[in-house]
Amino acid sequence: MDSPRVRQTYTSRLSSNSRVDVNASMDMNNVPPEHLKYRSPLVSRYASPEMAYNFSEMKKFSTWRRLWTWLATAEHNLGLDITEEQISQMEQNINNIDFERATQEEKRVRHDVMAHVYTFGACCPSAAPIIHLGATSAYVGDNTDLIVMRDGFDILLPKLARCIQRLSVFAKEYKGQPCLSYTHLQPAQLTTVGKRACIWVQDLLMDVRNLETVRNNIRFRGVKGTTGTQASFLSLFDGNDEKVEILDKLVTEAAGFVKHFMICGQTYSRKVDVDCLSTLASMGSTVHKICTDIRLLASFKEVEEPFDKEQTGSSGVPYKRNPMRSERCCALARHLMCLVQDPLMTASVQWMERTLDDSANRRVCLAEAFLTADIVLSTLHNISDGLVVYPNVIERRIRQELPFMATDVILKAMVKAGANKQECQEKIHAISQESGIEIKQYGGENDFLERIRKSSYFQPIYHDLDDLLDPKNFIGRAPNQVSRFLEEEVKPIIVTYANIMDDIAQLDL
Repeated sequence: MDSPRVRQTYTSRLSSNSRVDVNASMDMNNVPPEHLKYRSPLVSRYASPEMAYNFSEMKKFSTWRRLWTWLATAEHNLGLDITEEQISQMEQNINNIDFERATQEEKRVRHDVMAHVYTFGACCPSAAPIIHLGATSAYVGDNTDLIVMRDGFDILLPKLARCIQRLSVFAKEYKGQPCLSYTHLQPAQLTTVGKRACIWVQDLLMDVRNLETVRNNIRFRGVKGTTGTQASFLSLFDGNDEKVEILDKLVTEAAGFVKHFMICGQTYSRKVDVDCLSTLASMGSTVHKICTDIRLLASFKEVEEPFDKEQTGSSGVPYKRNPMRSERCCALARHLMCLVQDPLMTASVQWMERTLDDSANRRVCLAEAFLTADIVLSTLHNISDGLVVYPNVIERRIRQELPFMATDVILKAMVKAGANKQECQEKIHAISQESGIEIKQYGGENDFLERIRKSSYFQPIYHDLDDLLDPKNFIGRAPNQVSRFLEEEVKPIIVTYANIMDDIAQLDL
């Protein structure tokens, strides 16, 4: 056996040689810059253009400039010494951002907000003295986060409605198609393909209500000063309490919010982040359940997600048709469900009016939650828009299980024909056991009905057996439930989002 010293020397040499070989084999001049650094797959591989932009540097810093412009405008309207020329100059440079200069300024002052204050002031010099007047960093940082999350929900809600609409079309088409239903993943009774889809849709409707609620309950942080007391603004307005309240109201309205927080510390309560990401995590659990069902049904060969003409199912087993879209949804939904732990822990450790250990964490988890939710919904839409049903497979699987499920129907028909109930139960039980042995021990088909037909005891119902075992007699009110559910609960949601659910960028999945 090698000594630890020998193994260590070999490992070091191998590691060193590997590094040299890798660097020697790379022609850095021929590699595009974007391939020389890590990029989050949420943006480079998955997210839609609209959601990627929503969390972009451009959206963030242009929103900072809008917030400074709204603040200056409100301060001007309330009598502070700010000119219309200064405001006009700010408005004209909202999107004129010198990112390179901002980066250099941040290296110099070690403060991202002040770096952008200086960068903004450089392109509107007459306004430079009044940019950020009376404000603190959280004024632009927190208010921008609230705007971005609100806008993120506005992107997600039509996509969620679109998934509901596509699945509802599917449910309506297959509302009367009998299929096996399961408890404990064991065949239980019959339901319909459309009824099962309605179970999925019902969970998605709950997600719509949850997303709408949390979106509409987002309040603006507003104009609150360093620790939420508005002391700096009260000083600017010479102690005029009313003007400070009006200032807060004017900026809140300019940002498109109905309400702002009356009470906060330096930041808005981090429970807002908990509420937002909890809602997204809940939606993730819905999509995970739906796509898990589809994966199981694909294994049964009853229902499949779309499969492109030239798509490869497996590199080693070419006949396979792997449910890769549903698997992607499950994978990303798990990530989405995990992200809520970040804001939960952040909210729990915000000391007094604020600590900065929230900042780096929130830069990651807020963006990732919305970006992940976005691709999960886009992929679910793609799946639901092309689900393929195989009725013949479904019917064959029903035939394998239905005879056992029909024992009660057979019993009732025999009793109606004059048989003794207890005696009939014993006969049916004995035949069921024999058929079970044939299936489980010998791998045979379900011959329960053949055994019934061969038994003279059941002669009174021979001619009724085919009608008694029609699968449609075992689906209860499922078709009517589907129709009523789609009309009364789904349609109102579809109508609400009808004008915007298709105005969404399509992804190449």
